[in-house]
Amino acid sequence: MRNYRQFKCALIIGLSSLMTLSCKVQQSGVAIYNQYSLSQFGPAWGALWQQKASEYKALCFQAYNLSRMRLDILLNQSYNKPTAIVTDIDETVLDNSPYTVHQSLRNLGYSDSSWMGWTSKTACDTVPGALSFLQYAKSKGVSIFYITNRLEKERESTLKNLQKWNFPDATEGHLLLKNESSGKEPRRQLVMRTHEILLLCGDNLSDFSSLFDNKPYAERNAQVENNAAMFGSKFIVLPNAMYGDWEGALYGFNYRLTPEQKDSIIRKTLHQY
Repeated sequence: MRNYRQFKCALIIGLSSLMTLSCKVQQSGVAIYNQYSLSQFGPAWGALWQQKASEYKALCFQAYNLSRMRLDILLNQSYNKPTAIVTDIDETVLDNSPYTVHQSLRNLGYSDSSWMGWTSKTACDTVPGALSFLQYAKSKGVSIFYITNRLEKERESTLKNLQKWNFPDATEGHLLLKNESSGKEPRRQLVMRTHEILLLCGDNLSDFSSLFDNKPYAERNAQVENNAAMFGSKFIVLPNAMYGDWEGALYGFNYRLTPEQKDSIIRKTLHQY
């Protein structure tokens, strides 16, 4: 009987300890979950997808295969001005995922100084399909203009990185960098003065039209619906899960928010069951 009582006491103590440990693990899990920064570490998952997912490559090839087919059709028409393609650079023709990984794993976000430190290395690889398509377009007599929101300080390194891979028209006159405003419409208009723009390539909606500039989430969606026929016709979209105005729109384009404030907004925005 005494042995039975000892066994019963030991069993109760063991179960009690196990339950206490389980509660601590659960609480720890909640703490880890709550401390996990979606705004800081989330982009690293997007970078992982960009670097490792065959689906990412397939989407890029799909975009540029479609671009080639559209270009062939458009070149059957006659124009009063020389023809051109306008393209963004980052995540459209050059891959910056190593920068995102570098910052995210250090619990850091974007900053101008760290970004320029990255671009000064001229270490960007090419986005799948971009180089061959733009070289093909150039072989058909189409000029290439690069409209980017990189800064004037990055002109030399940007040209060097493009020239490293033999991108066509990687010259001073064909590289239009950010000036006073991040809006690209004035620079597109500048190209349109001398050329007929056949296609626009980019990873961000503002690469295509001012209709999408600094618009809230709901309006961006509405404008995509209103201009659905333009996508795949004149607007060629490349995938980018790391960053973009899609994220800025969630924050009301207030980039001064802390990671905690951004996380709070993200968690409220996400749909779950």
